[in-house]
Amino acid sequence: MARDLLGCVVRSDCGRERASGTIVETEAYIGPEDEACHAAARVGRTARNEALFGPPGLAYVHMNYGIHWLLNAVTGPEGFPAGVLVRALEPIEGVDVMERRRGRAELTNGPARLTQALGVGPELLGHPLDREPLAFLSGEPVPDASTEITTRIGISRDADRPLRFYDRRSRWISKR
Repeated sequence: MARDLLGCVVRSDCGRERASGTIVETEAYIGPEDEACHAAARVGRTARNEALFGPPGLAYVHMNYGIHWLLNAVTGPEGFPAGVLVRALEPIEGVDVMERRRGRAELTNGPARLTQALGVGPELLGHPLDREPLAFLSGEPVPDASTEITTRIGISRDADRPLRFYDRRSRWISKR
């Protein structure tokens, strides 16, 4: 699913202001056996990670390092905690809105930056991603020849798994 989300569009009408972008970088978190997953077996099911248990298509919004909100799409079947972190977007519309929300030029090339640019916060935890104010829409699929697969970044557990996907043509990637 992390690979398949490349090229999809995230459209936000949060705060009654439209901003959108194409997904150009993702990371997969594949369930209890994945030590980097927020619902790894050592953690189990908690109030914090409940949305990860499905059904698929929900937003799992969580705080990282106590300061940044990050956006994930729940992807596992109901009851199985798996999700995809959206790491970077290539802006499509609402760049002025994103700039105002971010207050700097780096708009959506990182998971915390893109949530801030889109106005995504904890109120969207468990939100169905097929409706406003935050929706994932079909886009232009990224060809296999343009897709890079690497290990995930910024984690210490299960860091060697090749579960990060990005569109190598995009300049909006968080890290090459």
